[in-house]
Order: sequence, then C-alpha cells, then structure tokens
Amino acid sequence: MNNLIVIGHPDKKSFCYNGIFKTIKGEIEKSDENLEIIDLYNEPFSDPKKEIIEKYQKLITWSNRIYFISPVWWFRLTPRMEMFFDFIFTPGFAFDFVNITKIYAYPKSYLKDKEIRTYMTHGAPSLPVMTLYLNSIKLRLVMGVYSFVFGWKLSLWYKTKQFWSVPFTTDKKRMRYLDIVRKDVRKDLKI
Repeated sequence: MNNLIVIGHPDKKSFCYNGIFKTIKGEIEKSDENLEIIDLYNEPFSDPKKEIIEKYQKLITWSNRIYFISPVWWFRLTPRMEMFFDFIFTPGFAFDFVNITKIYAYPKSYLKDKEIRTYMTHGAPSLPVMTLYLNSIKLRLVMGVYSFVFGWKLSLWYKTKQFWSVPFTTDKKRMRYLDIVRKDVRKDLKI
C-alpha cells in the first residue's frame, strides 16, 4: 500500500507535528508499506506553481491511503491546508459536476478509492464547538470537501477525528490522543 501524509502545521514542536505526524510516520516506517510526505509549511506552497500542483496531484493519485493533519485556526484548518484543497482537489482531477437539470448538478468523485484519515487539533474544549457551533468545522470538511472529492462514505465522518484543548490539557491526555492515532494506523496497516 502507498501511504501519503499531508501535514499542515508550521511549528515542528507542535502536537500536530511532533506528536501526531511522528506517530503516523513511525508506525508506517515499521511496516513494509510505502510512505511519502507533503509538509505544507516546509515546501514552497505559499504561492503554488504548476509544477508543485502536478507533483502533489501525482502523489494523491499514487496513494492508497492519505492522512491529513492540521490544527484548527479560526474555525478552519491552517491556510496552507485550505490552499492544498483549493489548488489540488480541482474539477477535472478530483471531481466534476454532473448536470441533472439546468440549475442542479451533483459532484462526481474521482478519488473514491482512497482511504482517508484526518486528525484536527483544537485549542478549544469540545463543548462549545460541538454544541454552540454545531461541529461546523468537521461538518464543512467532511460534507463540503471530502464528499465531493472522495465520495459519500460514512467512514469519512468517523475517520475524521478531533482532539480538544490540546495546548491546555495534560500530557497524559495528549498521550491518550496519540494512542488513538497509533491504534488507527495499526488498524490501517493490519498490524
């Protein structure tokens, strides 16, 4: 299997990078599966050129399994992760619209065969995000991006995980988060 990790955090000391990313990378490296990494803040992606867009699209095509890792900033993923979706998951490559009537169309996904996992970290606790804000971050990502690109799959919802109050919680809680990641990856790798 071909695994791709897309990491969208600029700080290598962050929990996203130093915790989640390193855990996923370490588990895959212990297996006999292939691994490629797109580090959006360590590559020239602030103004993506045609070559880098094509490179990333080839990596998406090559991959069987994709892991997205990003913190939530201002109720969305990091700017470069959002740019990644905008520039890479384009009509014609990731999906197209199929007309039903003159004013209605539905998205036809071209990347349905990909297995996806997403890990989002929050500075906020879960209660306000899940209630007051109706879990809008996860809802927009799964229903507004992933369903177009990867098709309508229930697994997109439950394989998109959110970790809460990451900068403010205990090390013990962060270790429990990493145990979840480790178990997910091992399940994917069938270890």
